[in-house]
Amino acid sequence: MPADFPLLLVPGLICDDRVFAAQIAAFPGATAMPGWGQTDSLTAMAQRVLDTAPDRFALLGHSMGARVALEVIRIAPARVAALALVSTGVHPVANGEADKRHALRDIGRMQGMAALVDKWLPPMIATPAHERLYAPMRAMCIAQGLPAYEAQIKALLHRPEVDSLLPTIACPTLSCTGALDVWSPPAQHEAMAAIIPGASLTIVPNAGHFLPAEQPEALNAAIAAWLDRIA
Repeated sequence: MPADFPLLLVPGLICDDRVFAAQIAAFPGATAMPGWGQTDSLTAMAQRVLDTAPDRFALLGHSMGARVALEVIRIAPARVAALALVSTGVHPVANGEADKRHALRDIGRMQGMAALVDKWLPPMIATPAHERLYAPMRAMCIAQGLPAYEAQIKALLHRPEVDSLLPTIACPTLSCTGALDVWSPPAQHEAMAAIIPGASLTIVPNAGHFLPAEQPEALNAAIAAWLDRIA
C-alpha cells in the first residue's frame, strides 16, 4: 500500500468494522469506519468519512458503504487517491423497494432486531461460507439495533442520483463483487466498470454479498492490485 495514501474502509447497512477484519489485518495502516448508528443520510455519512480521514486516502466502500464512498467523491474528489466499489449498486430507488425495506422494519418493531436480521441476512451469504460466517455476521447486525436500521434505510431511500457522477470519476477505480451475489450481481458491476473511466473489474468466485468476509484472500489480492495503480 502506498504509504502516502492509507486505506479507509466503509461498511454498509447495519454493519461495522468487523466485516473488514481480514482487510485490516492484511493491509498495514488500513482503518475502517465503525458503523453509522442513527445517521440518516448518505451525505452526512460521507461528511463523517471526510471528518475522520487523512488529507488524501484510498477509499473502499462495501454495499451501502460504496454509495457513501460515491458521496465522498462528489463532495471532495481531490482527497480520494483511489476508489473501490464492492458489492454495491448505483441504481435509483426501485418500484417496491421502500415497501420491502419497511416490511423488514416492521418485523423488527413487532418481533425484535434478531427476527429482522434472520429474515434479511441469509440470502446475503453464499452457501460455501454460510456455516462459518452466519453467526458472527448475525451478531454484528443485531448489535446495530433497530433505530440504526430505520435511520440507514431512510438514507438509502433518499439516496442521490449517481449516473451523472460516475463518468466524472478520475482516480483509479475498482468495481468488484462476488459471482454468487444476488443483491449486487456481476452484470451490475460490469455496467459500473464500463461507465467509470479506466475502471477495473473483478468478479470473485464462490462469494455472495458479504465478499470481504466470505473470500477475503481473493478480495485482498484485488485490493493489492488496485492500490498498485496509484501513481
